[in-house]
Amino acid sequence: MAKTHNIFLRAYIIILHIINNLVAIIRTKTLTPWNNNNTSLSYQTLPHEISTKLSIDTTSIKIASSDFGKLVHEPPAAVFHPSTVSDIVHLVKSSYTACPPFRIAARGHSHSIGGQAMAKDGVVVEMSSLVDGGIKVGWSESLGFYCDVGGGQLWIDVLRTTMEHGLAPVSWTDYLYLSVGGTLSNAGISGQAFLHGPQISNVLEMDVITGKGDFITCSKSMNSDLFYGVLGGLGQFGIITRARIVLQKAPTRVKWIRMIYEDFATFTKDQEHLISLINGPNYVEGYLIMKKSPANNWRSSFFSVDDEAKVNALASKHGVVYSLEVVKYYDNFDIRKTDEELNEMFKGLNFKTGFIFKKDATYIDFLNRVRTEELKLQSKGLWDVHHPWLNFFIPKSCILDFNQRVFIDIIQKENKSAGPFLVYPMNRKKWDNRMSSVISDEDEGENVFYTVSLLPFARNVEDLAIIENQNKRILKLCDEMGLNIKQYLTRYYETKEEWMKHFGAQWGLFEERKAKYDPKMILSPGQNIFNFSY
Repeated sequence: MAKTHNIFLRAYIIILHIINNLVAIIRTKTLTPWNNNNTSLSYQTLPHEISTKLSIDTTSIKIASSDFGKLVHEPPAAVFHPSTVSDIVHLVKSSYTACPPFRIAARGHSHSIGGQAMAKDGVVVEMSSLVDGGIKVGWSESLGFYCDVGGGQLWIDVLRTTMEHGLAPVSWTDYLYLSVGGTLSNAGISGQAFLHGPQISNVLEMDVITGKGDFITCSKSMNSDLFYGVLGGLGQFGIITRARIVLQKAPTRVKWIRMIYEDFATFTKDQEHLISLINGPNYVEGYLIMKKSPANNWRSSFFSVDDEAKVNALASKHGVVYSLEVVKYYDNFDIRKTDEELNEMFKGLNFKTGFIFKKDATYIDFLNRVRTEELKLQSKGLWDVHHPWLNFFIPKSCILDFNQRVFIDIIQKENKSAGPFLVYPMNRKKWDNRMSSVISDEDEGENVFYTVSLLPFARNVEDLAIIENQNKRILKLCDEMGLNIKQYLTRYYETKEEWMKHFGAQWGLFEERKAKYDPKMILSPGQNIFNFSY
């Protein structure tokens, strides 16, 4: 039945496109219903201004059928190129009133890795096509500085625009060529999250189009249930068309430091110490250095040639070493004070003597560091490859066992994937549990938990199969050890029971919100959370 429906939907959109071209010639404003008693879509009608923005050409379909992960291929029936937010409202309402409705997925920069922004046999909305929205900096006495940003805008453009005013958001992702709506639908994390929380913790207000086609402005004090549901909600309750983001005065430069550790327990102890400081760093991350995952990687070429050789030699000696990455922001006039603060900050740290490395960079160059490496990989044909990434949150109490059983016994000893492999602490108090995002189950009385990101790439399907198998074994081992991890950017859940376990006590509320805001299960089918049934 579903297969027949998909065939009719594709045929309908093709015929609809042809009809509308004819209608446009005679300047008719709406479509005449397509009457065909052999299809469930026989009397469906789309406004002319909507149907003419549907693309069904091979190129558009091919682009919308894939994403950064290059792991999933799900062709939509059409790609929608809206000019205004009203166009999206009309599209969603058209689906909601149709019998049966068609699936809709919003697509930003398509940096998802598991088909999350796809809509098989449905309609993919190309958010970058929006003309209205943009990026506008504002101020109010109650809110301070903020920027209103269209959901399809990229964070790199938010940075550039706000920096013109001497301002910037406080929480980032490591890679800035991601859409605002995309990261806010997940969480948006990087090394600043311990201090400011994820990006979803720094949103003041949003405009959202629900699965019913309702356009709703929401905040903590207005339509708050939708506000909290959409943030980290994996696109299940609405399409974000505008977000109001917190801004602060932007620094101009950064002190960028990496310290090498031979012992994992010492490495994590020092990470936790740094994020506990009152006047501490602005950014803390960490990663593993091994034979296949050298000191310099595609995230940044931090080390000089000589320094990298020195660090890699140490890694070869021990099998694996750990790099603690710290950044302190400053302005030109307070460089001496910043150096003093760093010296005080590093007192008592136990990195290997002689293995501390420092750089000075502009604030923008630091935040946009991955882009430089991306361009290098693109020139070598190594960016547009498979990315079988695995990201999750893990309780602090489990991180030492995880290092031995996964980092050492699997990743280092098997030596099958090249990373990078990140591990760094988060501050639980900076996350709002009213939002849809979930983090690792809380250790009693413990505020710290860890982010682990395994970020390998595969050039061919054979390497991809090896890494995917390893990822699944890691997840199975974590389950057997009772580590209570929570996947981030989830792509390995296949059953309702797995999603229920993921959300835990929040599952009931998640289901209630789906029934309230997207009862026909139209939005974001690529997440595979709910069955598309009627």
